[in-house]
Amino acid sequence: MSLTLTTPYAGAPASAPVLAPRERETLRHIAAGRTYLQTARHMGLSKHTVDAYLRRIRAKLNINSTAELTRLAISLGL
Repeated sequence: MSLTLTTPYAGAPASAPVLAPRERETLRHIAAGRTYLQTARHMGLSKHTVDAYLRRIRAKLNINSTAELTRLAISLGL
Protein backbone atom coordinates (compact mmCIF):
# COMPACT_ATOMS: atom_id res chain seq x y z
CA MET A 1 0.00 0.00 0.00
CA SER A 2 1.37 3.37 -1.00
CA LEU A 3 1.26 6.25 1.46
CA THR A 4 1.90 8.91 -1.16
CA LEU A 5 -0.12 11.97 -0.21
CA THR A 6 -2.33 13.98 -2.50
CA THR A 7 -3.30 17.64 -2.64
CA PRO A 8 -5.59 19.11 0.05
CA TYR A 9 -9.24 19.75 -0.71
CA ALA A 10 -10.39 23.20 -1.83
CA GLY A 11 -11.99 24.17 1.48
CA ALA A 12 -8.95 23.26 3.55
CA PRO A 13 -6.51 25.78 4.95
CA ALA A 14 -3.10 25.74 3.26
CA SER A 15 -1.58 23.85 6.19
CA ALA A 16 -4.31 21.19 6.36
CA PRO A 17 -3.25 17.53 6.25
CA VAL A 18 -3.80 15.74 2.97
CA LEU A 19 -5.40 12.35 2.36
CA ALA A 20 -3.66 9.16 1.30
CA PRO A 21 -4.98 7.50 -1.87
CA ARG A 22 -6.77 4.71 0.04
CA GLU A 23 -8.39 7.29 2.32
CA ARG A 24 -9.62 9.15 -0.77
CA GLU A 25 -10.96 5.93 -2.28
CA THR A 26 -12.75 5.04 0.95
CA LEU A 27 -14.23 8.53 1.13
CA ARG A 28 -15.47 8.24 -2.46
CA HIS A 29 -17.33 5.00 -1.68
CA ILE A 30 -18.92 6.32 1.51
CA ALA A 31 -19.95 9.57 -0.17
CA ALA A 32 -21.58 7.49 -2.93
CA GLY A 33 -23.86 6.00 -0.28
CA ARG A 34 -22.15 2.65 0.23
CA THR A 35 -22.04 1.08 3.68
CA TYR A 36 -18.81 0.28 5.46
CA LEU A 37 -19.29 -3.40 4.55
CA GLN A 38 -19.99 -2.66 0.87
CA THR A 39 -16.95 -0.39 0.73
CA ALA A 40 -14.79 -3.01 2.43
CA ARG A 41 -15.85 -5.74 0.00
CA HIS A 42 -15.26 -3.51 -3.02
CA MET A 43 -11.80 -2.50 -1.79
CA GLY A 44 -10.84 -5.99 -0.57
CA LEU A 45 -10.57 -4.86 3.07
CA SER A 46 -12.26 -5.58 6.37
CA LYS A 47 -14.96 -3.21 7.55
CA HIS A 48 -12.68 -2.41 10.49
CA THR A 49 -10.03 -1.10 8.08
CA VAL A 50 -12.63 1.06 6.35
CA ASP A 51 -13.64 2.39 9.77
CA ALA A 52 -9.98 3.12 10.56
CA TYR A 53 -9.54 5.05 7.29
CA LEU A 54 -12.64 7.13 8.01
CA ARG A 55 -11.52 7.81 11.60
CA ARG A 56 -8.17 9.04 10.24
CA ILE A 57 -9.92 11.30 7.72
CA ARG A 58 -12.15 12.71 10.45
CA ALA A 59 -9.18 13.28 12.77
CA LYS A 60 -7.01 14.90 10.07
CA LEU A 61 -9.72 17.29 8.91
CA ASN A 62 -11.80 17.71 12.08
CA ILE A 63 -14.93 16.24 10.48
CA ASN A 64 -17.67 14.76 12.65
CA SER A 65 -20.49 13.57 10.39
CA THR A 66 -21.11 11.61 7.22
CA ALA A 67 -22.71 14.72 5.72
CA GLU A 68 -19.44 16.60 6.21
CA LEU A 69 -17.55 13.67 4.68
CA THR A 70 -19.85 13.83 1.66
CA ARG A 71 -19.33 17.58 1.33
CA LEU A 72 -15.57 16.96 1.46
CA ALA A 73 -15.84 14.33 -1.27
CA ILE A 74 -17.77 16.77 -3.48
CA SER A 75 -15.18 19.50 -2.93
CA LEU A 76 -12.44 17.01 -3.88
CA GLY A 77 -14.30 16.06 -7.03
CA LEU A 78 -14.72 12.48 -5.94
